Amino acid sequence: MFTGIITAVGTLTAFQPRGGDVRLRIATGKLDLSDVQLGDSIAVSGVCLTAIELPGDGFWADVSRETLERTILGAAKPGMQVNLEKALTPTTRLGGHLVSGHVDGIGTITEWRPDGRSWRLRIQAPDELARYIAEKGSICVDGISLTVNRVEGAAFELNIVPHTLAETTLADSQVGRRVNLEVDLIARYLERLLLGDRAAQPGSGGLTEALLREHGFWKSP
Repeated sequence: MFTGIITAVGTLTAFQPRGGDVRLRIATGKLDLSDVQLGDSIAVSGVCLTAIELPGDGFWADVSRETLERTILGAAKPGMQVNLEKALTPTTRLGGHLVSGHVDGIGTITEWRPDGRSWRLRIQAPDELARYIAEKGSICVDGISLTVNRVEGAAFELNIVPHTLAETTLADSQVGRRVNLEVDLIARYLERLLLGDRAAQPGSGGLTEALLREHGFWKSP
């Protein structure tokens, strides 16, 4: 588990295809690796990866086909900068929100403009994730815990403060850039809980108007 509070920006220095999947090397910059052991998890732009080698100034990790297909790592190249966060411990300050490092989909930046000393970021999410994104709720973008300011369909807006710009890869944002998205854990589990016994049935689907009416969450206008 992670908090979505980025502690360092690293650089992808090697990307080695191996039998259908990939082994990559991340130079971790200012990230303190003194307490990291083989087998520990590190979030790389929101993707939970396992350290399999620790050469001293970074780590190696294997990336499965599933991860390559569902995240921006599938199009990664050496030189790409990534957000880094070590897994939380029982004494970690939970400054963001609970993040699993399991990416739900890829979004696309559609607007990036200054707003005072901050920046406004608009992202188009996949349609299937829209029901999990709520105004003033939390979302993880490339591993960064952020608050949703506005939602319009499957698009949502964020306010990026100067500190976040300085300490993450969002400083390099531009329209058209793709980003990893992880929706709030509570929203995903709530959907399954509302399904009740139907969750065990094939093709049970997700939240529907009928299901929300059944549980008193939907009223006719």
